[in-house]
Amino acid sequence: PLFLRIVYNHVPQMVCYQINKTSHASLSGTKWGIGGTCVNVGCIPKKLMHQAALLGTALKDAQKYGWQIPGPISHDWSTMAEAVQNHVRSLNWGHRVQLQDKEVKYLNVKGSLLDEHTVKGSTRTGKEIMLTAKNIVIATGGRPKYPTHIPGAVEHGITSDDIFWLKESPGKTLVVGASYVALECAGFLTGIGLETTVMVRSIPLRGFDQQMAGLVTDYMEAYGTKFSWRSVPKSVDKLSSGVLQVTWTDEQTGKDQRDTFDSVLWAVGRAPETKTLGLEKVGVKLNKESGKILVAADESTSVPNIYAFGDIGEGRPELTPTAIKAGKLLARRLAGQTNELMNYDNVATTVFTPLEYGCVGLSEEEAESRHGKDSIEVYHAFYKPLEFTVAERDASQCYIKVVCKRGGDQRILGLHFTGPNAGEVTQGFAMGFQCGATLTHLKETVGIHPTCAEELTKVNVSKRSGLDATVTGC
Repeated sequence: PLFLRIVYNHVPQMVCYQINKTSHASLSGTKWGIGGTCVNVGCIPKKLMHQAALLGTALKDAQKYGWQIPGPISHDWSTMAEAVQNHVRSLNWGHRVQLQDKEVKYLNVKGSLLDEHTVKGSTRTGKEIMLTAKNIVIATGGRPKYPTHIPGAVEHGITSDDIFWLKESPGKTLVVGASYVALECAGFLTGIGLETTVMVRSIPLRGFDQQMAGLVTDYMEAYGTKFSWRSVPKSVDKLSSGVLQVTWTDEQTGKDQRDTFDSVLWAVGRAPETKTLGLEKVGVKLNKESGKILVAADESTSVPNIYAFGDIGEGRPELTPTAIKAGKLLARRLAGQTNELMNYDNVATTVFTPLEYGCVGLSEEEAESRHGKDSIEVYHAFYKPLEFTVAERDASQCYIKVVCKRGGDQRILGLHFTGPNAGEVTQGFAMGFQCGATLTHLKETVGIHPTCAEELTKVNVSKRSGLDATVTGC
């Protein structure tokens, strides 16, 4: 949305119009309602489909625990998709009700700036409206990129804007990319029984701790997801049978390869929705390379009364909770209620892959870069979740890493966890980072037994020591 002064429950005196910057539709024609990426084509449907995959694994584990499950286990895409989509629609409705309750006028029109105080809105029928405001706030977010240089990519491919709204199963799927979006989608597709391949050009989970990223993909490969490493797609052709033939180059051998798929899902990055807003015309400066808006600590742009937050802000984390908090703080500042700025340091996040990965703070690589290898200490442990024991599941990739300053009280710089319920585990420890958590604080915390999270309170083997970091006992 593109806001003209923003309003939340705590600033009811402000007048607000919420203008929808673009139509809620993908290039493939998928449409959705109000609520943005997270609600419609991101966090919410993703987590629900991830849960569907986890339940499939749980059904297999259940038999080891004595549950008698007759017949083969199978999954029905349409049943899951309808339930997920119905929940999303209920959230769409909830957002509309909240806007109405807060007396926010919602205009479903395409907005663009005419000057620093004027927005032009265009309706579907071509009617134009003009709105003026003292302050304008831009929060248009981003959309998935298509590799338009690859023949057939746009015509025959889909993105995360589409996968959650398919009425029929995508079938055998090629996921191109190795971002968290790519790996999460590939993970739940594998988990519900679909043959899935991930095509990786360089490294997985760029920007995340690479040791942890390797554990995530190792688990996925053991879980059944196929990986085509160091591969670059060249073309996508639709055969007479209806299947898609993908040609790619294996950069390790230099040879071209081909295979057929029912669906090709592009997860090769996201682009900010800034091109059609008329920003440069009114003096709002962008990063020419990324297309994102240059913003100050208070979310202000190069034009004093125009603000921007969320994914379109240069250098900002592309995470829903940070955008929500930044938006609330901005609203309060515009209303004169606070001077508090958003703290973008030590924001926790979780990748909802089959083996979940949660982290907060610095990766080991980033800690080394900032502080020097000799100035950090890395404590780690390989552990086995109790749930995995009776089920006889492999726990080789269940791992904990705590990156600390080497001297003094060993302040914790980064915390990393792969295992069940990683988001729940990481969220709890994230608060400690706001309080200056140290290794001593961690060790003085009494763990809850038996849990995976308690292993963090017991970590004591450093990488530097070279000792075996495998947890033994209960």
